[in-house]
Amino acid sequence: MADQEFELDLDDLENRMKGAIAALRAELASLRTGRASATMVEPIQVDAYGAMTPINQVGTVNVPEPRMVTINVWDKSLVNKVEKAIMESGLGINPQTNGTIIMLPIPELNEERRRELTKVAANYAENARVAVRNVRHHGMDQVKRHKDGMSDDDHKFWQDAIQELTDTYVGEVDKTLATKQEEIMQV
Repeated sequence: MADQEFELDLDDLENRMKGAIAALRAELASLRTGRASATMVEPIQVDAYGAMTPINQVGTVNVPEPRMVTINVWDKSLVNKVEKAIMESGLGINPQTNGTIIMLPIPELNEERRRELTKVAANYAENARVAVRNVRHHGMDQVKRHKDGMSDDDHKFWQDAIQELTDTYVGEVDKTLATKQEEIMQV
């Protein structure tokens, strides 16, 4: 067993950590910052034809102006369901319907709501840090399982490599969070 060379797939660990960052960015994009964005309605699911469907699969989402999102619903029978899904989504926006077009006027954020959103963003970031640390834990477990077949120097090398990767991606989470919080707090 000591003859076999242990090789950890650092690329796999890195890809999984990148996945945690991508998920964080998607969650942060859905946070309302006082300006309109098509991504803010992406997480909303509509009960369409007996299945929960993303809102962008039942209509066209547009941002015609900085404080307005419009959804042009393709099937007139789904307009009320889309409207209901938006109201229940927790976005805090009251949709206005004009035929098959649903307009979402984005109001200015008050100071209290901005602080709430920074806390929500911080929570999303903590979840991403936990995901990165779980990937680290998985990598460290692999190194521990093969400890008998490697030298102390190799063991230390792999642990350091995994920790360096973890530190890089936790730093990326922190940087992404700081950028989003700054964006939220801008008046």
